[in-house]
Amino acid sequence: MRHLKTHRKLGRTSEHRHSMLRNLATSLINSREERIVTTLPKAKELRPFVERAITLSRKARSFADNGSDARALHLRRQAAGFFHAGNTAVSELTGKRGQLRPERTAGVAALRRLFNDLGDRYKDRPGGYTRILKLGTRDGDRAELAIIELVDNPREVEAAEAAKKRAKSAASKKKKSGRGKEVKEEAAESEASEE
Repeated sequence: MRHLKTHRKLGRTSEHRHSMLRNLATSLINSREERIVTTLPKAKELRPFVERAITLSRKARSFADNGSDARALHLRRQAAGFFHAGNTAVSELTGKRGQLRPERTAGVAALRRLFNDLGDRYKDRPGGYTRILKLGTRDGDRAELAIIELVDNPREVEAAEAAKKRAKSAASKKKKSGRGKEVKEEAAESEASEE
């Protein structure tokens, strides 16, 4: 029996594995294309990890809309556990006078993007925020590669709009060409009837 064996260990200790999943989640949410390439087992482990964080942002959005800001803040703090905290111990007075405070880490930026953009995008979607596409094997070690991406990303929406435009223009061209034939046929019939 496989008791307590729900997740893949990925050849790492638990601390290393959690850190790796946090890094992958941060990379996925912060990436411009909203997709990353990784191995298939890592992508399959990353999917529920990221989807839990997105669900927390969805719930926080609904609580914030209903006026329960304390509950939304609690959910935001829970979601922060899915990313590395970064530079929390750095005070503003550290360093030389006039020296700028170091930038916050990518985990903080990912959390901000998660609650500002993705919470709004997926507020009506009940789940299934990611998609895994298999790429084949890597040349060096024959590891199975996969793309994990967020669904309903801007590239996908843009492609759907372009397809709608093409379908609409094709339908209008078909109508125009059909009307021209009808007009020509009517003119030919009227000439035949006159003779």
